[in-house]
Amino acid sequence: MCIMDIGQYIKAKRELHNLTQVELAERAGVGIRFVRELENGKSTVRLDKVNQVLALFGEALYPSKIK
Repeated sequence: MCIMDIGQYIKAKRELHNLTQVELAERAGVGIRFVRELENGKSTVRLDKVNQVLALFGEALYPSKIK
């Protein structure tokens, strides 16, 4: 099983859709710096902004209880 962090996942989705970081930032309504930091694994990011990016791919991230 391959485990990917959220930054790696978004980068893979961006590349799959042939988007540059700049294009992704513009379409998601976030800054290019946020996209770069997210893809580079910054340990603290805002969930609302992550979800703005994920919304472009019809997805969302939300907290869930651990069982």
